[in-house]
Amino acid sequence: MPFTKYSKWTGVDLESLSLEDLLERLADFLLQSGFESQYSRYWGDERDRTLEALRDAIMRALLEELLLDEELEALSDEGGELNQDAISKLLDRLIERLIDEGYITVSEGSSQNQAENGLTGQRGTSGKPVERSVKFEMTDKGLDFLGFKALKELIASLGKSSLGRHETNHLSTGIEASEAPKRYEFGDTLNLDVNATLKSAIQREGLGVPLNLEYSDLMVHQTEYQSSCATVLMLDCSHSMILYGEDRFTPAKRVALALTHLIRTQYPGDSLRVVLFHDSAEEIPLSAVARAQVGPYHTNTREGLRLARRILMSQRKDMRQIIMITDGKPSAMTLEDGRIYKNPMGLDPRILKETFREVAACRRSGIMINTFMLADDYYLVDFVKKVTEICQGKAYFTTTLTLGEYILMDFLRRRTKRVH
Repeated sequence: MPFTKYSKWTGVDLESLSLEDLLERLADFLLQSGFESQYSRYWGDERDRTLEALRDAIMRALLEELLLDEELEALSDEGGELNQDAISKLLDRLIERLIDEGYITVSEGSSQNQAENGLTGQRGTSGKPVERSVKFEMTDKGLDFLGFKALKELIASLGKSSLGRHETNHLSTGIEASEAPKRYEFGDTLNLDVNATLKSAIQREGLGVPLNLEYSDLMVHQTEYQSSCATVLMLDCSHSMILYGEDRFTPAKRVALALTHLIRTQYPGDSLRVVLFHDSAEEIPLSAVARAQVGPYHTNTREGLRLARRILMSQRKDMRQIIMITDGKPSAMTLEDGRIYKNPMGLDPRILKETFREVAACRRSGIMINTFMLADDYYLVDFVKKVTEICQGKAYFTTTLTLGEYILMDFLRRRTKRVH
């Protein structure tokens, strides 16, 4: 015999709080790029990945946006102060739901991390003891959700209601018929146009039974040829991306997640890889984009382009392109012996020469470079114009507010021409 268990009503339905709304409010925290700790001497600090930091972020989201006034009142004591036990219970349940739904995972830190962090069992702002060594990570599901939200916002800002494929001026044989039929040729998809095939046979032999079909009578549907594209997204993670009172790196990461979701859902034949360039350059998996942060680095544009070119040349796609997001001038290059030559003062002719040489190599390989510059200094304008001239790509001088719109518009419309 089934039983129903009742509990005391506290004024807040723990299960009714939307995890999607919560994740949307936590996006800035989950994608933070080091802007809040840009003056810290501990670069690469992961204290913001602890459960304590997550609890504090959820607490702020609840108090600022998610909880109604009557719900806050229900969680307060007679003196009007928040009941710490009730808040702790609410935060614990929300974190449990995030884990159960597969948005985050948690793991115990090493003993070395425990020793470095210390203060295990210290109380957070919620008043509940937490382990400083317990870290959380975003799962693929969580990242995909943030990418979906970012893409939805960008599409809304563009006024688009639907997404298409990469259209070209060529036709192919496929499943969806949109053009006049053509005679079948060896290698075509045998998507037979029955009416056109029978019509051809009747015109050849006349109306009669049986009707003999010959190879030349076969007619197939035509569809618009949809090309595939390999894209490398180059993200500048030098120190300047969080200087001057503006976080420029987090919007770039949002674009990466939006493009990932767009390609996965709308362009399954495409590929997207991410390269971080700083003193040197490195490829990171898409699952690590959310954790990427800036550092005390210079800008080695040449090494980033070189790595992106190697990645793209290994891709067998119709089109290859580099989307480069940066805000600074090239200030470093890798020498033949592996040492890093740096010069942050002005535009170094030696660095510029090698950078332009790599841009020309991309041009010869048929790789388009589209540059999105988050600064408009006069000396950077000349540099970007030269890059655009060499690679016959496009250059956009934009801001963090319009960066995603510009990149998405360029990606969807495919306004860049093929380089032969």
